[in-house]
Amino acid sequence: MDYPNPSHGLRSRVVGTEIAVPLLDGAWATYINFDNAASTPALVSVRDGVDRFLDYYASVHRGTGFKSQLATWAYEQARQATLRFVGAAPETHTCIFGKNTTEAINKLARRLELRPQDIVLTTEMEHHSDDLPFRAAARVVHVRVDAQGRLNEADFDNQMRRHGKAVRLVAVTGASNVTGYLNPIHRLAEKAHAAGAMILADCAQLAPHRAVDVRPLDDPQHLDFVVLSAHKMYAPYGTGALVGRKDIFEAGEPDVRGGGTVEVVTTDTVAWAEPPDKDEAGSPNVIGAVAMMLAMGELNAIGMPAIAQHEAELTAYALERLRPLPGLRLFGDSDPQRASERLGVIPFQVEGVSHFQVAAILGHEFGIGVRSGCFCAHPYVLRLLGLDHDRAEAVRMTILSGDRRTMPGMTRISFGLYNTTQEIDRLLEALAIVAAGKHKGRYMQEPATGEFRPDGWAPDFGAVLRFS
Repeated sequence: MDYPNPSHGLRSRVVGTEIAVPLLDGAWATYINFDNAASTPALVSVRDGVDRFLDYYASVHRGTGFKSQLATWAYEQARQATLRFVGAAPETHTCIFGKNTTEAINKLARRLELRPQDIVLTTEMEHHSDDLPFRAAARVVHVRVDAQGRLNEADFDNQMRRHGKAVRLVAVTGASNVTGYLNPIHRLAEKAHAAGAMILADCAQLAPHRAVDVRPLDDPQHLDFVVLSAHKMYAPYGTGALVGRKDIFEAGEPDVRGGGTVEVVTTDTVAWAEPPDKDEAGSPNVIGAVAMMLAMGELNAIGMPAIAQHEAELTAYALERLRPLPGLRLFGDSDPQRASERLGVIPFQVEGVSHFQVAAILGHEFGIGVRSGCFCAHPYVLRLLGLDHDRAEAVRMTILSGDRRTMPGMTRISFGLYNTTQEIDRLLEALAIVAAGKHKGRYMQEPATGEFRPDGWAPDFGAVLRFS
């Protein structure tokens, strides 16, 4: 199968793709970022647009000066752009800006006024942010996944039937940050609505790679709430968005109170503002919102189908070449023919080598950035690894004792729109060396973190980047 390289037009749209970094042997290599599932680099248009905006940056919403009025206009333009990006109508939906997806989900968990007897139905594949915020407010039930990490939809149906009207919310990721599995969120939405529940789709991992469409509220497959993080969408300026039904946020009181959330205050009474102002206490991250708007505009200009196609080609190329490598174990769906049905997130293990050490060697000796561990999805990773309850409990106790050296986990590579097949070739060469035990450095492991570092060498960060 022919795998065309991406046009340099795509790569040139991203900041820092040709930066050289120091290696253990004294050489320098062009950095390869295969950790896009954690955070993406900035788009050139985002960096340059933010630089232009900084000349006009000022306080928003109540300032009368030109800069304040312009900043307010830009901030509200970003809100409308976010609604459009996910297909939400401003008549029925609101967009609330915050720090990130995690904060957005915590806000929703508090604003839904859940009761202890209410059930939030989630899955075993979730990032902790889709799970833990609801545990403090309701009973969380986890739908099972199969050995490859795919949702067991039959169990989803069984849980919906079993709990019936007690299910207030279905909280599910649009795409797994561990395996790249794509959930059928609209089909699950229809099932949730039929049972009288609402649905939250965590689109932090999905939105940089696939189009998101909340659909009108009269569509049985609509999404009641979606959450996004700009730092995964090529806009690393610290903003997230919660897009949800306006009627939900019109009701109740804000979870965070203070400036900007009110219409009028006396010493005895408070009249709350309408959404989204009611849920955006304090001075907002205007620059972050503008950056997010610029990123969404650029992603739309490139075209989400084009991004999906390019990343599917990268994923298929990688899977075809990773599968035959001796000593390498892949997790999730490793069939290259189905690469277009998933995201470009590939977790693996190298036989006999700690996932922590694999990541350290790739970084220090080859200039390849990856992620290792459990990726904020401990139950999912343990399920994929096949650990039974007793083994999982033994691991938990060891970690709680302060020793993470034998912590189970994987190494993960994840692609962005700018990655290339040549970068994958460099990864393959590096993994062959790691699997054969022919790496150069001697590595020491830190018990408290489990991470490996080269003995006697550390990069001089101050020599590479000076702030004064």
